[in-house]
Amino acid sequence: MGIINKTVIILLLVVTTDAAFSRPISWSGGSTIMYKTNSMYSSYYYHYSPLYKYSLGLEYINDRHFNDQYINLKTTYLLGRKNTKSSQANLYLTGGVSTKSKNNHFYGVHGDWETRRLFASFSVINKDTDVKDYTENELTFGVAPYLGEYNDLHTWVMVKAKKDTIKNNWETYPFMKFFKGDSLVEIGAKNSHWDIHYMLRF
Repeated sequence: MGIINKTVIILLLVVTTDAAFSRPISWSGGSTIMYKTNSMYSSYYYHYSPLYKYSLGLEYINDRHFNDQYINLKTTYLLGRKNTKSSQANLYLTGGVSTKSKNNHFYGVHGDWETRRLFASFSVINKDTDVKDYTENELTFGVAPYLGEYNDLHTWVMVKAKKDTIKNNWETYPFMKFFKGDSLVEIGAKNSHWDIHYMLRF
């Protein structure tokens, strides 16, 4: 299936599903499936949240940079959350181990802050592998061009900046985020490569 067909299918899923959140942890007893693809890798991820504070899941990785495939056992923990009348901020710890070997694991921190109009997030993930240890950094900023109601299709115009210690330079590119109900999609393009993230909660 080509990238255009995948994009069309994902957008149709977003438009036809009821509610969405960009949180890496679901409600207590909830499940989430995610698909990501970019210039470095593709991943298929499922996680379950026994409580709203943490999730446990399995992630299949097709690593194009190192030409490898493996599975990660991954967890995310909500370290803190602050709600106000107009905004919400979250801070998470994440980590996991790989089926490749006992030396392959990752750990890090990520957070987000948003109002109905503005969004900002960051992440710092350290990855230890048999081949090379490296760190991935990411910053995201966005604005909603209109304010939708609860069941509307919501749209964000975003800018993402990424840096890893393999290439050791920042790459900045625009992307769009759409969500409706429990479904979300992010689509961007970086150096002729698609950067796509799809998420569905149930």
